Amino acid sequence: MNVPKGIALLLWPLSAVYGAAAKVRAWLYARGWLKQKRLKGTVISVGNITVGGTGKTPMVIWLAEKFLAEGKRVAILSRGYKSAGGRSDEIELMKHRLCGKALFGVGKNRYAAARPLEEQGIEIFLLDDGFQHLPLARDFDIVLIDRLQPLSEEKVLPAGRLREPLSALNRADAVVYTRTDGAKTTVGLIQQLKRFPIFPASTQVQGFRLFGADEKLQSVAEISEGPFFAFCGIGNPEAFFLDLKRWGAKIAGQRAFRDHHRYTPAEMLAIEEAAQRAGASALVTTEKDFNNLAGIGGTRMPLYICVITLAVPDEKQFLGAIAAKLGQREGVVA
Repeated sequence: MNVPKGIALLLWPLSAVYGAAAKVRAWLYARGWLKQKRLKGTVISVGNITVGGTGKTPMVIWLAEKFLAEGKRVAILSRGYKSAGGRSDEIELMKHRLCGKALFGVGKNRYAAARPLEEQGIEIFLLDDGFQHLPLARDFDIVLIDRLQPLSEEKVLPAGRLREPLSALNRADAVVYTRTDGAKTTVGLIQQLKRFPIFPASTQVQGFRLFGADEKLQSVAEISEGPFFAFCGIGNPEAFFLDLKRWGAKIAGQRAFRDHHRYTPAEMLAIEEAAQRAGASALVTTEKDFNNLAGIGGTRMPLYICVITLAVPDEKQFLGAIAAKLGQREGVVA
């Protein structure tokens, strides 16, 4: 979301009101004037401070896999944006990746969605996109920031991308800079910041699977020499296009749609025609978009689904920071 400078100046008064309202709301919750509801299990929030994609879904999956590997019973609480019957593209993606091992609570009221799950002995609740969902008490707050989209001169909505003023980061227990791509200089700079625990993370490709075929994953070299025509409807499409190039895919053309876009057969035909004009031999999209392709039938060109995962170089320290904070809070409660 890039607001032209002239329009941003006109919208500045609205941003000032919006930012002030966000500060007052957070203050009222912090002082107890607005009451938070608490679940029996541990609540870990994964969120961001901007609109657009920062890698929340991969982080939720990553954390769920870690806790499931420890034998914990895990549930994911999601608003389920544009969901129908508790189903949305992101929820279906997470269910598929976690192979049914985690439970899901879906709804605007995350506390109400979680209550039935408490009776099933859930130990860890992962609150997806939860940094601004203050009605639900949490035990650990993780905020994700995209390294490729610096916030130093960013403005609050509607003049900019910030959901809250940058001072809201003081509520975080840990900040994760995503898309560091393992760059040693970037990682080193992040690790030197001492204001609160800050960790680098990067997106890595697990492989590509062919649309309409089995779940077999293949490398870029195995699926096609390309070039590919990339398309997606996610929060940060440019990051996906850059990642594909970084992973060695030759991109002949690309097209971005709005986040959570659901494709029609006519749109897929238009995409294929654009791909042919660009000289592409195959299509490529994201796992999230795969869940929005229902009803299009087949495709004339090969369509590959990109499967990604999150990598946290300081995994031991990151999980240790979570465990230490949870241990402190358990001691206070005890």
